[in-house]
Amino acid sequence: MANKLHIVSLGCTKNLVDTEVMMGKLQNFELTDAQDEADVIIVNTCGFIDAAKEESINTVLSLHDTRKEDSVLVMAGCLSERYKEDLANQMPEVDIFTGVGDYDRIDELLQEKKSRFSDKVFLIDGSERVVTGSSYHAYIKLSEGCNQACSFCAIPSFKGKLNSRNLDSIAKEIEGLVKKGYYDFSFVSQDSSSYLRDQNIKDGLSLLIQRVELIDEVKSARILYLYPSTTTILLLKNIAKSKIFHNYFDMPIQHINDEMLSMMKRGFGKDKTTQLLDFMRSLPNSFVRTSFIVGHPNETEEMFEEMCEFASSFGFDRINVFSYSDEETTPAFDMSKKISNELIASRAQKLGDIASEATKKSLQNEIGRKIELIINGESDEHEYLLSARESIWAPEIDGEIYVNDRVKDEDLEFGKIYKAKVTELVGDILTATVDNA
Repeated sequence: MANKLHIVSLGCTKNLVDTEVMMGKLQNFELTDAQDEADVIIVNTCGFIDAAKEESINTVLSLHDTRKEDSVLVMAGCLSERYKEDLANQMPEVDIFTGVGDYDRIDELLQEKKSRFSDKVFLIDGSERVVTGSSYHAYIKLSEGCNQACSFCAIPSFKGKLNSRNLDSIAKEIEGLVKKGYYDFSFVSQDSSSYLRDQNIKDGLSLLIQRVELIDEVKSARILYLYPSTTTILLLKNIAKSKIFHNYFDMPIQHINDEMLSMMKRGFGKDKTTQLLDFMRSLPNSFVRTSFIVGHPNETEEMFEEMCEFASSFGFDRINVFSYSDEETTPAFDMSKKISNELIASRAQKLGDIASEATKKSLQNEIGRKIELIINGESDEHEYLLSARESIWAPEIDGEIYVNDRVKDEDLEFGKIYKAKVTELVGDILTATVDNA
């Protein structure tokens, strides 16, 4: 068996967890950043929207161009699953294709050197992972698939219906990671607020919160990807009562105009959506993140302006902006009144500017506050600046804080939680002084 592995994970954090499972099955390989030295190259692809599909294909072809002779190139994940027949015919560069059901069998696929697409839903249940990117934080996947029918989303067509992990499986995984020194966790799935609904349990996240709080040494947690029509005020109250889970609310609402929300098949209209958002915002030390889609078929200028006004006035801490992607197998694909690419790009630019301003206001509101932060290491900016993030923030996506001073003359440890005071905003990065260990 070959002994050097180069692996690339594209797309979302859920994909990252699956990539870490493959790494766990291939620990007899030596990881290398040099693709031209690798004996095995794996790309875990994303097939969500056009830009992600293009990135996945270009990444695979680029790696093929530089790989060494007799190496094995594997294309795994969502794009492979979604277009399995087409890719097998059109990409002879790839040696092995596999989808979303065989991450824990990647070692078998390499030994057999053949493609496989299992029908089974892969849920982590005892699979060992090699957690990447942090010595203290890990993502925990709650489920696979989705029961929603959003007009623009093709994911249920290749990921299937909701399949939740049971609480014991999740608790066991966290307990294993705690033993390795991990104490901060982000819980992810396609629709986290539907967790356990496939098992006829309405408020599975509240049960999850109770279960995680029983695990010693878990100090910090947040839930990503709430869905409006499956998020309840009771759930938000249970998050707020928790001593471990932050008041971190990531609920992609996609639009705010009632007619457009109906066309998008989002389940809730403007009034109920804003009720949830207002309650989130009212909670102490809350952090509210959302996403919007611009350019969905039939989106009028008035609908777009209503979304811009709401995005500007509500007080979101972070906003993601996505341009509509016309995806086959989705209801929106067959809709009339498509928006031109030029107009979509123009609207995305305008809403993106609003999103940047929202982030700036949120960061300015931090100045002078006392916070908890976690130091990740030295910054890229200067050797005397340390890179940190506020403990409530999700890694990678919510920003970076530079620690430029401390009250006590002690060395600060990486991966440790400190209390600090935010001092100023330099560009789009906060600075802070650690005031006690």
